[in-house]
Parts: sequence; C-alpha cells; structure tokens
Amino acid sequence: MSWLRDRKAYEQEELARLAPCAVKSAESRGRLEGEAEHLYRTVFQRDRDRIVHCRAFRRLEYKTQVFVHHEGDHYRNRLTHTLEGAQIGRTLARALRLNEDLAEAIALSHDMGHTPFGHAGERVLAELMRNEGGFDHNRQTLRVVDLLEERYPGFRGLNLTSETREGILKHGCHWSHPVAVPGWRHQRSLEAQAADVADEIAYTNHDLDDGLHSGILNPEMLEDLTLWREARERALERVSADDEPLVRTQTIIALINALVTDVIESTAKRLARVEPPSVDAVRETAEPLLGFSEQTGDAKIRLKRFLSDNFYHHPRVRGATERAELIVKDLFRAYVENPSLLPDRARDRCEQDGELRAIADHIAGMTDRYAMEVHGEVTRGSR
Repeated sequence: MSWLRDRKAYEQEELARLAPCAVKSAESRGRLEGEAEHLYRTVFQRDRDRIVHCRAFRRLEYKTQVFVHHEGDHYRNRLTHTLEGAQIGRTLARALRLNEDLAEAIALSHDMGHTPFGHAGERVLAELMRNEGGFDHNRQTLRVVDLLEERYPGFRGLNLTSETREGILKHGCHWSHPVAVPGWRHQRSLEAQAADVADEIAYTNHDLDDGLHSGILNPEMLEDLTLWREARERALERVSADDEPLVRTQTIIALINALVTDVIESTAKRLARVEPPSVDAVRETAEPLLGFSEQTGDAKIRLKRFLSDNFYHHPRVRGATERAELIVKDLFRAYVENPSLLPDRARDRCEQDGELRAIADHIAGMTDRYAMEVHGEVTRGSR
C-alpha cells in the first residue's frame, strides 16, 4: 500500500465519487496564463490556497459586516462571515456530491472586493463611478484576483481557474475588464450556486445573531416569523428556557441546520427530476437547480425583510452608515483633487487603468480602520 496520494490519484477519485454534473478538477477549463500542475494539489485546491494567502483576504478581518470593528470584538466582520459561509458551502457541496474544493474557493473569495464599511462604501463608490463603468463588489473581487494582487512573476493577479472566476462573477459581465471573462448562458456551476446560497444562509443567521447580541433585536420581535419560531422550539427541547443566551445560540444553530437541510433535500429532488448529465447542461438550465424549497424560500424572504426593516435600517446602524458614507466620499474627492496623496502602486495604476478606477481600487481595498485613519489625515490637511 502506498502512503502517498498525488494529484492524479485525487482527480481519479473525483471522477468516481462526484456527480455527473459536478465540476471535475481534471476537466477544468484552465487559467488565463498556463502553469505547470502541482504534484499533490488539484487546480481548485491551489485556487483556494492562493486566495487564503493573499492580502485582500487578510484585510477582510477589518472590514464591516454590519458593525464597524470598534463597536465590539464579538460581532462578525467580513472575514468571519466568509469563513462561516465557506463552512456551509462545503457542507452543501459534500452532501450533493459536488466539488467541495471549488465551492470553498468561491466562497472564500466572494467578498474580497468589498469596500470598507460594507455596503455603505459600495453604494458611495457605485454613485461616484457611475459614469466610469460603475462599481459593485462582485466585479471588484474579479479585479482583485485578476489584476490587483501582485504575488507572481509574469502576470498580474492570482491567475485562478476559469471555474473559480465564473463563481466570483455573480451577475455576469456587462462592463470593461482588461482580461477575458468566463462566460455561461443561463446558470453558473452548481458549486457556484452552492457558494451563493451558503453566503445567504450565513449572513442571514449571523446578522440575526449579532442583532440580538447588540440589543437592537429581541426574541419577542421574532415570534411571528415561522423559521425563528420553529427553530426556537427545537432549541427549547435541548436547553432550559431560563438560560436565554444559550437558547438564543441554540436557536441560531437550529435555524442554520434547518436551512441547510432544506437546500440539500430540495436540490437533490430537483437534480433527480432534471438529471443534468454534465456541467454544461447545468449552465444551460433556465432556472437555478440549487436552492430552497418554495415554502422555506418564502419564509426566508420574510426573515430577510424583518432584518432589513428592524436591523439594517435601525437608527444605530444607520448612524454608523452615514458616517461611513461621508468618509468614502471625502477620500475619493481628496484623491481626485490631489492624486499625489495616493500610494506609489496606486499612482502607477492610474496610467494603466485610468485615474478614477485606480482611486476606486485603492479605496475599495482599504480596511475600516485604515480608511478612518487616512480620512483623519486628509481632513486635517485640508483645514
């Protein structure tokens, strides 16, 4: 018996183990720049590792999910959100015989294009760049992995596989991108769909948890929501109602488990009915194959609406959001008026990518605390 399992052996295992409609490592459409294969890692394992080791991934630790980092050590940030989403994505992929490494790579990379201060920063840059091709964090993630990371000789970016890049590019591409963009007709791979659903399950549940922990939400407000009520009933079967913090934690766990289970079982039924014979057949399918049942999907929408009305737009959250929007606007204006304030690498990209795009790239890459620090320096200098 050999103690070694090399890449080729792992690829053969995938061909035998994964569903016909799963993406196989040995059948990848390749990278923008050709590279020699690794002896022990598949192409998607290499993608995952390149993502985890890049600077944009590390910066997620200090980027807002809902609460800015200084509001408390126990609230989620973009990095913890990403890790929770990747864990759920792996579970979905494993249960449905999909490529777990690809789903994980997509989930780990999906938010690397997010601005400081979360969607508040994104909204500001989208408005400021509306005449320059626009801005959204999915597009920006593709710019990060294709262009902005500098770790290898001979090419810009991380040189990820077409399948990982396809998964990142959530809404298709209708804007200028300096390198070839992966395409599909109707749907992306099931692994990309798994990463999307995992992202939604993760942020819905941990934002709910953070909202309760902050005191902005309380359990009584949630009693009319079917998903919460049923999850709480399951939690109370395990722990005493006298220990409310533990009940809350166990309710969140039960809710995540219920949503993940529903996606797995509902998707398995759809796949059994359609039986897509290949990844290309998945891409040609009119509607997503991976997702919630109709009943759970409707209940999940009601939960998300509740969070929007009672948490995301709460005065405490909105106050921080308005401050964040002001910081991003001020930084953009300062760099436009005086590009010499940009670091050398950002200035170097002005000629290649255009001044406004280089400024947007630089601001989008900032962490919350760095943006606040630079904003303080810029505003002091303008007095």
